[in-house]
Amino acid sequence: MIRALLLACLFATPLRAAEITVFAAASLGPALEEAADAWAEQSGHRAVVSPAGSSALARQIAQGAPADVILSANPDWIDWLEDRDLIDSATRRVLMSNRLVLIARGAGDDSATPVTADTDIAGDLGDGRLAMALVQAVPAGIYGRQALTTLGQWEALAPRVAQADNVRAALALVALGEAPLGIVYATDAAGEKRVHVAGIFPEGSHDPILNPGAVTANAAEPEAARAFLDWLGGPAGRAILDAHGFGPAR
Repeated sequence: MIRALLLACLFATPLRAAEITVFAAASLGPALEEAADAWAEQSGHRAVVSPAGSSALARQIAQGAPADVILSANPDWIDWLEDRDLIDSATRRVLMSNRLVLIARGAGDDSATPVTADTDIAGDLGDGRLAMALVQAVPAGIYGRQALTTLGQWEALAPRVAQADNVRAALALVALGEAPLGIVYATDAAGEKRVHVAGIFPEGSHDPILNPGAVTANAAEPEAARAFLDWLGGPAGRAILDAHGFGPAR
């Protein structure tokens, strides 16, 4: 009888709860925080989200920072890690997509008007500056520079750009009134009530904005990390991403 009770207790013991560290592009932070909480409730595991610029996160992994999952704001930094055998290539997948927008401070009717070569961004800046993420390293800044170059506006605007470490920092510059205009993702603008969308950049003006993720090669909890990515790409995770304005994987 005692032996039977011991066996019953043994097999009733739940699997060890894992804790994973998720390196996430700054633009994904709010959505991933909500997703991590929902996943924890459903799985019994825990995901700790560490948001920053994609370039900074990739370099931290290369320097040995402990991360189980990375979710980037563009494929380039995942490619960079894959070239160095720092991710499990079999787990790589695109999980969501986004749009690039021009924002202005204050309330207003979010505009679906495309930003074109005739949009007077320089005039609308007045004496102010255009807030952007780092245009050489951070995906949002790279996309923004591509779009402005395609539209023939980069050369005139480049000296007036205020570069921030990541897209959320660029958003904050506009929200706080430090810059009259900024270029961020549509999802960033949707989550900040102190700004409104002044225009949308045509998708053809820049590379597609895709958000890939992967398990890192040195993940401490690879099984839980894979399970989190699977869950994020499934119905429950997709519902949260949709609610935050992210488009489907493509």
